[in-house]
Amino acid sequence: MNLASLSPQAALPSPSTAVWQLGPVPLRAYALCIILGIVVACVVTEYRLRRRGVAPGAVLDIAVWAVPAGIIGARIYHVITSPEKYFGTGGDPMKAFAIWEGGLGIWGAVAGGALGAWIAARQLGIPFAVVADALAPGLPLAQAVGRLGNWFNNELYGGRTTLPWGLEIHRMDPDNPGHALRDDAGRPILEPGLYHPTFAYELLWNVGVAVLVFVLDRKLRLGRGRAFALYVMGYTAGRFWIELMRTDEANTILGVRLNVWTAALVFLGALVYFVRVRGPREYLVPVGAAAAPTPPESDVSQVDLSATEAGAQPAAPEGYRVVSEEQYRSWREAGEVPADPDAAPAGQTDRDATGAPEDSAETGDAAAAGDPESGDPETGETTARDERAGAAGARPADRDS
Repeated sequence: MNLASLSPQAALPSPSTAVWQLGPVPLRAYALCIILGIVVACVVTEYRLRRRGVAPGAVLDIAVWAVPAGIIGARIYHVITSPEKYFGTGGDPMKAFAIWEGGLGIWGAVAGGALGAWIAARQLGIPFAVVADALAPGLPLAQAVGRLGNWFNNELYGGRTTLPWGLEIHRMDPDNPGHALRDDAGRPILEPGLYHPTFAYELLWNVGVAVLVFVLDRKLRLGRGRAFALYVMGYTAGRFWIELMRTDEANTILGVRLNVWTAALVFLGALVYFVRVRGPREYLVPVGAAAAPTPPESDVSQVDLSATEAGAQPAAPEGYRVVSEEQYRSWREAGEVPADPDAAPAGQTDRDATGAPEDSAETGDAAAAGDPESGDPETGETTARDERAGAAGARPADRDS
């Protein structure tokens, strides 16, 4: 790493090397930052999923699908929006697979990762909104760590600046990716002047978004995917102005960078979702597995590897039921979902389909006759009949809500 500056003013340095050889194996800073970011996101998501009732270790089953799908989606988005680098005149189609050289679009990463997480959530019987809300603060932290890879690659910087935090940029060697060009004396060659470290602006902004989501989610107890929508709004608001500062090559629409338009449209979509969707935070209790509540700090795996042995019982639940926070706390303490205190006395018939649902401040039951899986759409809590079905090992009313 070259820490010397050719400019007399204060400056932020940039590494002159982004690849190190460990024998025949190249260690690429960009890839290491991406991996570290994934680990950070998994740790945060695991903690938040446990606090909502999901069995420990579920985040690993989700990551198996979400991480590869996210990387593939990120690369596809980058290649589609910058095709001339790979399929234009002088382009190299095989470079489309060289993700270690940079080029992962966050929009494709979120879309691909969401698809992978949705598939995993279906398999585990976890409502997808619960997974998205649990991921909301961890994802911007992962993005912040990943932006350090851009620093090592000497990329994603802005225009010239004289600010004290102006960034030195090395002239990278096209024939030796990950290494700066050097002069006759062997010193790394710097581009003239200093530049806005837009990667650092986005890094700091992402940390702020993570804190914002964590604080507001804790205060407002967001549910139904609204915590994730809050993350999307926060991230795109910052990406909009940061993208306008960047000077690297990009496709444009009406003279404006494509990612600026994308950020604006995604922000509006997330805002509409956040405003229109209502409901409390979802909590989950397992069904289909006779297992006592697991403490959130437990290290027991989501999958019992001994389940294939003779006579062994699977430790992982077949699915989950959505309950209120009060019901979840009762389940944690007593080992079972408490009965509805406002349930109709024995022998009293249920209301017919045209009758008004009976209000319940604690459980929010609003069952319609002939539909044992119906619940209050405003609160997302299950009915008393759902509770009786869950106690009998019935399938969850809606695994994919």
